[in-house]
Amino acid sequence: MNIISWNINGIRAITKKYFFADISQLDPDVLCLQETKAQHNEVEKSLSQLTDYHHFYNSADRKGYSGVAILTKIEPLSITYDMGIAVHDTEGRIICAEFDGFYLVNVYVPNSGQQLDRLDYRQQWDNDFRDYLKNLEEAKPVILCGDLNVAHRPIDLKNDKSNYNKTAGYTQIEIDGMDNLLNSGFVDVYRHFYPYTVAYTYWSYRFKARERNTGWRLDYFIVSNSFIDNISSVSIMSNYFGSDHCPIQLEIAF
Repeated sequence: MNIISWNINGIRAITKKYFFADISQLDPDVLCLQETKAQHNEVEKSLSQLTDYHHFYNSADRKGYSGVAILTKIEPLSITYDMGIAVHDTEGRIICAEFDGFYLVNVYVPNSGQQLDRLDYRQQWDNDFRDYLKNLEEAKPVILCGDLNVAHRPIDLKNDKSNYNKTAGYTQIEIDGMDNLLNSGFVDVYRHFYPYTVAYTYWSYRFKARERNTGWRLDYFIVSNSFIDNISSVSIMSNYFGSDHCPIQLEIAF
């Protein structure tokens, strides 16, 4: 199974570029999108030509904000949305697809804000989200993918010292959240296979960041420890454009 995860930074914007040609080339069995920034009917319209897939969307109550989608050639056993916790469930951030051998969770984790004004909320989200994943894992292994809005280690961003505890995505609270997730029985797949490789998945549109490769690794595949032997490969596909993030790919055998 070939799974692609991509923060597209707006479904209506990216589909005016080379998105459909890119998806045809990538040919995912499952496509997980984050930050669709559109309501259900708008996402459905934008993706209507992808007729080989079952489509599932979760949109925020607030228009033009957040939102995730799963498109899959393999019909899931079930689909669920959100965590079931009211404070978290209005921003369209989670879709969970159940397959025979695992749960696939597509997530767009909240950003802590330019002034770190949502950092306390982010800490609450991280704790509740970890509990949500562990609850799923009681039934079968979990594959988590998406924009986790954290650079976990200094290797995961270009300018670690100048951003530490100053910039959303690289505060100790967010780092601790990732540590707690991994310590609870999950594996960062890319770091498992490539512990010392510098590779980024996000580049600001400002300051020629992508041209200079001044980036962050914010997009992840995280899997249950018990599932790591089912992973054939993981890739960061930085040669694909259209968004300020690039797609990432996981190939599994099960």
